[in-house]
Amino acid sequence: MTCPNSAPPAFPQPPATPSRPHLRQVHGDAFNDPYEWLRDKDDPAVQTLIKNQKAYCQARLAPLSGLKGQLFDELKSRVEQTDMSVPTRIHGYWYFARTQEGSQYAVQCRLPVVDPDDWEPPVVNPKGQSGSLPGEEVFFDANKEAEGHDFYRLGGLDLSEDGRLLLYCVDTRGDERYDLRLRDLSSGADLPDRIDQVSSGPVLTPDRRWVFYAKVDEAWRPYSVWRHEVGSSAADDVCVFTEADERFWVGVGLSFDESQLVIGTSSKTTSEVLLLPLDNPTGEFRPFIPRREGVEYDVSFASFLGAGPGGANLPLALVYHNADDPNFSVHLIDMSAHQPPYSLSEGTVLAQGSPYGCEAAPEGFQGPVDQPYRDPVNPAILQGARGLSIEGVAIYERFALLGYRADSLMRLAVIPIERAIEDYRAGRPWRFREVKPADGWEDRVWAVAAGDNPSYQAPTLRYTVASYAKPAELRELDPASGHDRLLKRAKVLGDFDPASYGERRVWVQARDGAQVPVSLVWKRGLVPGMDQAGPEGLTRLTLSAPGDLRSMPWPRPAQGAESGADATVKPAAAVAGQGSPLFITGYGAYEIASDPGFSVGRLSLLDRGVLYACVHVRGGGEMGRAWYEQGRRLSKRHTFEDFVDATAALQAAGWADQTRTVAEGGSAGGLLVGAVANMAPQLYAGVEADVPFVDALTSILDPSLPLTVTEWDEWGDPLHDEAVYRYMKSYSPYENVPDKAERLASFGSEHFPRVMATTSLNDTRVLYVEPLKWAARLQESAVGADAIVKVESEGGHGGASGRYRQWEELAEENAFCLSILRPDLV
Repeated sequence: MTCPNSAPPAFPQPPATPSRPHLRQVHGDAFNDPYEWLRDKDDPAVQTLIKNQKAYCQARLAPLSGLKGQLFDELKSRVEQTDMSVPTRIHGYWYFARTQEGSQYAVQCRLPVVDPDDWEPPVVNPKGQSGSLPGEEVFFDANKEAEGHDFYRLGGLDLSEDGRLLLYCVDTRGDERYDLRLRDLSSGADLPDRIDQVSSGPVLTPDRRWVFYAKVDEAWRPYSVWRHEVGSSAADDVCVFTEADERFWVGVGLSFDESQLVIGTSSKTTSEVLLLPLDNPTGEFRPFIPRREGVEYDVSFASFLGAGPGGANLPLALVYHNADDPNFSVHLIDMSAHQPPYSLSEGTVLAQGSPYGCEAAPEGFQGPVDQPYRDPVNPAILQGARGLSIEGVAIYERFALLGYRADSLMRLAVIPIERAIEDYRAGRPWRFREVKPADGWEDRVWAVAAGDNPSYQAPTLRYTVASYAKPAELRELDPASGHDRLLKRAKVLGDFDPASYGERRVWVQARDGAQVPVSLVWKRGLVPGMDQAGPEGLTRLTLSAPGDLRSMPWPRPAQGAESGADATVKPAAAVAGQGSPLFITGYGAYEIASDPGFSVGRLSLLDRGVLYACVHVRGGGEMGRAWYEQGRRLSKRHTFEDFVDATAALQAAGWADQTRTVAEGGSAGGLLVGAVANMAPQLYAGVEADVPFVDALTSILDPSLPLTVTEWDEWGDPLHDEAVYRYMKSYSPYENVPDKAERLASFGSEHFPRVMATTSLNDTRVLYVEPLKWAARLQESAVGADAIVKVESEGGHGGASGRYRQWEELAEENAFCLSILRPDLV
């Protein structure tokens, strides 16, 4: 067997990146950045280096081409390539998407609604050709639209109420600047109206007379909203709102009940909603609730039919905000009382989250995040929940829906509208019932989410349930009767059987005592440690990380081998007879939760005996606002420490092999894995960093760069705050790469994990220069890391467009990881 870090075959040396002095002086600190010159994309020397890095990466990955091809074929063979979505009713049509084998993109189709009272989706042959059913209309084929473009991504599709006029906007460069077009579906011809380089998500009014869209500034920030009259020149468009505060992003849309045009403007910590009645589209937008610094809120509208005086409809506003509770509350406002503006204190409280552990927790709520929370205003199903955060309430004509997060997982609850009205009138907590999937999910790590519910009049709730090893199901629940049925289950072809895979949620006690959730998935029979670890599913099993990571040094080189990153080591599994290859991933930023989800591509790892772990580190939103606050700004290091401690705990338990552990993360997750490679290189054999935010301090110091000012709420403002500057400098991966001598002194070995970074020249979120600089630093002779950077000429922050190209990317990345996890396969 070839050992994971044995000296590779003779490859060309990494391209030499010349150093050019560049002195950064901030807050009395001087830092020489020898690779900052790589920021000038037009510099011929930069173009040459990019070309050389591409060639070096291709040469290094060439021996994996066979494995890559095998992985791609496996993935493709498991996917139902000719398929369709379940039709969804919107106004007078049933809308659905078809995919055809060999086609990169989906085809958007529709059928007219025959009976206005019929909400049963029509039966459509999923194997049929697009447009093959009587009455079926193909109204947008992205495959035809993408012809002649190496990259193609939609930034929105919107239709008029009568279904005649289509608004669509596309990005053909990968820079997330979209070109807006209008198409008359009765003729198939585009109108002369052309509006270029706008933000995603423009809206067409239902009467097809007006378009509202957002423009972006030089820093890529959507900052202003414009009104366009269909059939006129874009030169005559009118600016209806401008956001002067550079921390705020702007978006525009329609309220759910289609009564209001809505402008939302928000920073990471403050938001405001402005409204304009749809029947007065040339009027002035006005705030629903005036902006208050540090308060986030959103609003939606509905009616209690026949619940007002004399049997009139009762107009309602649902205000979701964190003015009174850091984990949000929902207030129901009777809008018949007065016209806007409203206040955040108005209305009846429907639900509110747990303040435990939050920065703004009131007196008496200073306990740990996972302390059970009880509040008399909350529905019974929320009593005693841990890490409770309220995600929102939606009212439909026939039911109301509550979204919340508890014990780190997303959950839903529903109540028929008649019962909601009874509870509202009685002034008591609403009698919501939790939405739980049918049998077969008890031993899974699962999450639910509302899906395909665009119509206010829909009598039933569609929701999805998914886990790591059980394919997602789209289900339909009748809130009145409780009848729950399966509409569609994602199909995996071949001999796949979900019963062959195990899932478990464990908790790792981090170094400061925090309980960090970790999700594990594996194939039974191939990961002995997991098969013998006890109950599966949502357990409270707790592991502890070793108190001193120096007790887990990188294994010594085999006798006669040289020391260093390329030294031959004897796998721990061969010594102890235990420990499996471990692929461990995380994110931990922007309060984004890494929820359970099925992946066909992941099966290729699991089927080769790899233990897959997702660490729900602080900085994400899994345990509510406190979890986020404890992993941002001057607490950001918790994110990295949680990941390191979880890795060490899995290895110390004998479940994972230290010499066959690969860490993966993308974007802010790329910063995470870059940081942990510096902090604890001895725990990782490899790192896959996708579009990684690894030169964080340089970027956040420059307000002229895309996103920077808006990011100060997330990371802190190092330009004006010395404490933030020095804190970020202490963890920014590019500035903290230890060289061989430092690693030997700190960790007892020169070992550093093998690194594969990816980037795109058109990425506007994490500029290409960050991973390029990081790779140059890693490739220095004094550092001696084995690092490659894959540079895409076409693509954006999310990589290539088109499903087959995305599968090829994933196959190549998995091949790199497997070359470390299972080197015997290469």
